[in-house]
Amino acid sequence: MTSEEFSRLSVYVHDARKPLNRISMQAELVKMALNGDVPPEKALVALDKIISSAKDCSHTLAEMTSELSGNVSD
Repeated sequence: MTSEEFSRLSVYVHDARKPLNRISMQAELVKMALNGDVPPEKALVALDKIISSAKDCSHTLAEMTSELSGNVSD
């Protein structure tokens, strides 16, 4: 792997971590709602954000796979 390829891969990893961190934070909020620490309505909003963030992460990984597969030499 060249330095340029590693640099591009690092950007994709960073971009995938952002939605994963949002998923983790929102899951904690859902957990708090289930424990009665926050209103249940906040859990519904958090679940919507989890779904959106999962889609963002999936999109980032698809972009990474597409780019990396384009750089594979047989």
